[in-house]
Amino acid sequence: MARADKAGLRGVLVIDKIIGPTSMQVVANVRRRAAHAKTGHAGTLDPRASGVLVLGIGAATRQLATITASDKAYETTIDLSVTNAAFDEELPDEPVDCPPATADQVADALGAFRGCFAQVPPAFSAVKIDGQRAYKAARSGAPVEPAPRDVVVHEIELMDFTWPVAMISVRCAKGFYVRALARDLGAALGTGGLCRSIRRTAVGPYTLEDAMLVDDLPEQLTQADLLDPR
Repeated sequence: MARADKAGLRGVLVIDKIIGPTSMQVVANVRRRAAHAKTGHAGTLDPRASGVLVLGIGAATRQLATITASDKAYETTIDLSVTNAAFDEELPDEPVDCPPATADQVADALGAFRGCFAQVPPAFSAVKIDGQRAYKAARSGAPVEPAPRDVVVHEIELMDFTWPVAMISVRCAKGFYVRALARDLGAALGTGGLCRSIRRTAVGPYTLEDAMLVDDLPEQLTQADLLDPR
């Protein structure tokens, strides 16, 4: 376990975030349990996504930038029969009239998403456009056109498929948007594309095996509850 420095608690806490809270709400909850020690996270996880959220406490917050820059892993369930502007369940489903895709077609289409390529972030995302978060403009009904950016996908696999639902695993570098994958996969197949679920399974060396639910944490964290930064 990590050793406490003179300032108090020091170490990493890996949370299995549930669907609903924002990453900063989780940080605030943990900061309270850590006697208001300095606390931060290593990469935002959308409110509608679950899984690994790595927190640094005390002096370990200095290492969060390195952890944030590390690779991420996700599992997602994509419904190819529907779409909407958010590409998740934030907005109502919009059915798409399209012929069913096959498992072979989906697996073949995923090949285009390996390696380095340009990806346009979803309009409903936290990227900044003219100093404003894109999702704020999108929710107000304003037109939003995020600029494409290069992303890197190391591995992407079709785990299971029964039309219209594809279960997909992804290991990628920082900056990849899973909801954009749903959009772009649908465009490649001539179908819809909407994330029914997104679960982050790893951030760098930290995985779900290291994680705890916030509700299972003690009301007062001690040094024994924290991990050494890796």
